[in-house]
Formats: sequence, C-alpha cells, structure tokens
Amino acid sequence: KQPVALPPSACPQPESDFGKRAFMRMVSHELRTPLNSIIGFAEVLTHELYGPLGAPQYTEYAGIIRDSGKKLLSLFNDVLELVRLESEPGLLRPEVEALLPHIHDAVRRHTPAAQARGVHILPGLTDSELSAHFDPRGLCLCLDHLISNAIDFTPEGRDVEITVRPEGDHVDIAVFNPGKAPDPADIPRLMRPFEQGASDYNRSREGAGLGWPVVRLAAEAMGGTFSVQSDPRHGLKATVRLRRR
Repeated sequence: KQPVALPPSACPQPESDFGKRAFMRMVSHELRTPLNSIIGFAEVLTHELYGPLGAPQYTEYAGIIRDSGKKLLSLFNDVLELVRLESEPGLLRPEVEALLPHIHDAVRRHTPAAQARGVHILPGLTDSELSAHFDPRGLCLCLDHLISNAIDFTPEGRDVEITVRPEGDHVDIAVFNPGKAPDPADIPRLMRPFEQGASDYNRSREGAGLGWPVVRLAAEAMGGTFSVQSDPRHGLKATVRLRRR
C-alpha cells in the first residue's frame, strides 16, 4: 500500500516552532504595547506637559520610570531579533548597495549618546562608491549594537573608530574601542546568547548578553561573518565581514 502524502498545512510542525511563534506574538504585542504606553506617559510627566507636578521628586521618578521602560523595551527587541534570526532563514534579503550612507546614518544615530559620555565617533569611510552585499535592516542591527557597545566601554575623551576596508572579495567593517575588553579566551562563550563577561568587564554597564549573538546571526544571514579581537590592555575590535558581490 502506497503511503499518502499530506499537504504542507496538514504536516505537524515541531513544538519548538509553535513555541517560538507564540513567544514572539506575546512579546511583540502583549508586552511591547503596554510598555510603549508606560514610556510615553512617563515622557509626558517628565516634561510636565500639562503643568507642574509639584515636588521635584515626582519629575525625577517619572524619568526613572521612562528610562527603565526603555531598557526593558530594548531587551524585548533584542530577544525578538534573536528568535527571528534563528527561526526565519529568509528574514534578511541582502543586495549590493553602497555602504557610505548607512555608516553615516549609524554615526548620526549614536552621536548624542557618545557626546553625553564625552566620547567621539570617528567614521573611517570616505569612498562613496564602496559597496557590499547586505540587507539594510541587518546592517543597521549590526552597527547599532557594535557602536553602542563601543561607546559604553570607551573612556571619556577617547575615540570610537569605525573603519571600512575592502579585502579581496569582501569588505570588513570594524568598530574599535579603547578601554576595557574581555579575555580573548572568553570570546567564543560570549558569542552565545545571555552570556556575561568575567571580572568587571561587563559590570561597568547593564546588558543581557544579546548584542554579539544578534550581530553574529545577522552577519551570517547576509552571507557574512562576525569576529572579535580583544586585548584587555588596549581595547576591542569587532568586525563584520560582508561579501562584495
């Protein structure tokens, strides 16, 4: 007796896929929607848009609520990106595009945070014709995480350096920060989700250990790679390598 082939819709799917989709729906709507409301109303209170709150402590507390909400929202977004990149192989659709506009956009996004910490961002790309094979959203994910991390660990008055160099059939986008850096032996472990650095390297800032895993998955989804060179005495260079064609 010949086996009967079931249509795709009738084929049972792994429970892990159902769990991931249910989790994504829950985080995306049930958590992010009320969290955005909390952040929005906290902004209204912080700026006293409808009149003074009275005691100055109220304005301070509203600011704490707003900042805490933003940290939670950032964490939820990172978790969602991680799950999407792991479960949706075709999420990113890379094409050949010029790199310069995307590098400049990333620098503009992070300049206020750098200035607040007394840090400078030095973009090292002037070739408007240099292009690579990438998805704009995927590249944005990589640059945002790497530049944000670099700003956090760069001492006041020092520079975050972004270099973009063609290397044969590839283009290397490197973000270097002086200052604290993990032991090179810890790098493979830190590429896994939710891992934290040893000693006081990661204790100088808050984080869930999702930045590098998201960057690694995004780079791989675009046909590239992600690598880190670390010297605890001098700093850290994180490099996303993309194909030129």
